[in-house]
Amino acid sequence: MAKPRIRITYCTQCNWLLRAQWYQGELLTTFAADVAEIALAPATGGVFRIDVDGEGVWNRKTDGGFPDITALKRAVRDIVAPGRSLGHADRVDPSVT
Repeated sequence: MAKPRIRITYCTQCNWLLRAQWYQGELLTTFAADVAEIALAPATGGVFRIDVDGEGVWNRKTDGGFPDITALKRAVRDIVAPGRSLGHADRVDPSVT
């Protein structure tokens, strides 16, 4: 089975490249062994969307703003590596140690 491909589509007019790169780095650090690639796709018109194999994980316009990195990692994990622990990111209340 082929490893999933993640695509981060970001608006160049809005200067969201750095945000897209940050998400890309965070996802690569967490899922390097689980994915084939995490690609950046420039676009226009205020778009910021994250898809796994064409399945929408986050869309700024419909989901409201930008995702918290922990929530994004959980959503991606549920698609690319279901059942895998994310350690501290899986805690319901991050203030509990």
